[in-house]
Amino acid sequence: MKRQRYFTGILASLILLGIWVIMSLTVSGGIIPTPIAVAKAFTMKSFAPNFLVSMGRVVVSLTLAILIAVPLGLFLGQSPRWDKWIAPLIFLTYPIPKIVFLPIFFILLGIGNISKVALIALVVFYQILVTTRDGSRSVKKPFIDALVTLGGSTLDIYRHVVIPACLPAILTSLRISIGTSVAILFFVESFATRNGLGNLILDAWGMADYPMMFVGIIGMSVLGIFLYEIVEIMERRLCKWAQL
Repeated sequence: MKRQRYFTGILASLILLGIWVIMSLTVSGGIIPTPIAVAKAFTMKSFAPNFLVSMGRVVVSLTLAILIAVPLGLFLGQSPRWDKWIAPLIFLTYPIPKIVFLPIFFILLGIGNISKVALIALVVFYQILVTTRDGSRSVKKPFIDALVTLGGSTLDIYRHVVIPACLPAILTSLRISIGTSVAILFFVESFATRNGLGNLILDAWGMADYPMMFVGIIGMSVLGIFLYEIVEIMERRLCKWAQL
């Protein structure tokens, strides 16, 4: 299975590389640079610091969202009385595009990292919260009743029943949130910042430095794939029972 997966990944990469080479040779104006030109641009000192800054923003944002959304979602799913009052507020504000709040965040939190991290965290917070809540609500009551009969406390119910049952859904929402967070990252790094991959891409585009622009684009892709693979590993380690 692993061998087939690696083979498929290598084959897909070679196909993409071939398409890239063909387009770089056929599109005029040097808009699409050759892989060699992009590889040379990767050696410039500006890439690594910007990549680390962007990765830090995404990781901190996801961590904040998880620390708030997961406990709240688990609680609401197991507390119908509280869910009755809070769920309408969640679903009323969920469809609102959160990126429109960026100017407000800039005013309240400044134009530094805090406002950018807060916006990314807000966006993925809703995705994780809704999925976790739904997963918690779907936990079968007989399992909980059985543990209560054995003298289990509320903490035991969450630890041995609710959290294990919701873990696959939580990790799935986290995988989806990674793609969203990287997309929002590019948006927030396009405004009032001097670092990050989003800023690197826009600066290179403005100076017609297309190799460096592609370096930023590839860096964004690598960041998303890297975080996605980490979640995949976590799911295989923590949810072995769900794969049976």
